[in-house]
Amino acid sequence: MKGVMFVMLSVMMSALVNAQGCSDAGFCSIHSLQPNKALAKRHLLKFGANYGKADNAIQAYASYVNYLYQWNKKLVTDIKLTALAQSGNGINTFGMGDVFITSTYNATDAIKLIGGVKVPLNTAARKLNELPLPMDYQSSLGTFDVIMGVGYSNNQLQLQTAIQLPLTQNKNQFLPTLYPNSSALRTWVPTNNFQRSADVLLRVAYLVPIAKYITITPSILPIYHLDNDSYTSNANGKSVAIEGSKGLTINGNLFIDIAISAQHSIQLNMAAPFAVRDVRPDGLTRSYLLGIEYGFRF
Repeated sequence: MKGVMFVMLSVMMSALVNAQGCSDAGFCSIHSLQPNKALAKRHLLKFGANYGKADNAIQAYASYVNYLYQWNKKLVTDIKLTALAQSGNGINTFGMGDVFITSTYNATDAIKLIGGVKVPLNTAARKLNELPLPMDYQSSLGTFDVIMGVGYSNNQLQLQTAIQLPLTQNKNQFLPTLYPNSSALRTWVPTNNFQRSADVLLRVAYLVPIAKYITITPSILPIYHLDNDSYTSNANGKSVAIEGSKGLTINGNLFIDIAISAQHSIQLNMAAPFAVRDVRPDGLTRSYLLGIEYGFRF
């Protein structure tokens, strides 16, 4: 077992050094689509924060509060509120992100059904000095999304698959030509009237208890962006496909869960991509991500 864990950690660290692009539109990090155990109590309140190294010399600092309520043995409702700060290239931003509302129905002991929505708290239209900022500096994708998924668990093995489908689009107006030639943003991908495609995911996770109160969970997380995104050209007002924005990202995750007591727990997590899309105009790129979460059950 120690040899297996050493290999997993070595692969993860290699990805941290060499890869670019986590590409999580939000559904990867909701409770029902992460490796987890059944709720021991009716209420679970979680506070979390993470740091990620983004594209274009940007540092991203995310935080969230998450409340889960177990109605009965079959049904759990999950509400999550997010916020995001970004810093880089002389630009610093902070804003509220999204509200995720999902419910999980345990159809059988092994199969669960997941459904919910992502409600944006802004339209991704933040400006600086009257100039529209790219998606890399927005705290939300600005889209109202539907999330649907299914999960399967068999002892320590857990599988989840889901789709996140935008029903609305944002109001971002970024065009690099609006910026002077000396600006770092001059070469970035335009996202004026950004039209974002849907994502599907598959997570494969395996829970490894290494002590009475400690569980380590490695997982692989492929995310497929179903089509090229697009923007509206300022030259002719026509929609232009962003070639290379369609495709597959493969992420590795490692979770370390520490049960302090029946009520209190800590989770440490790290993530990094092994394979990425050629172009990622949505600002979701992370070459690595490190996070911590505190949970309180009552």
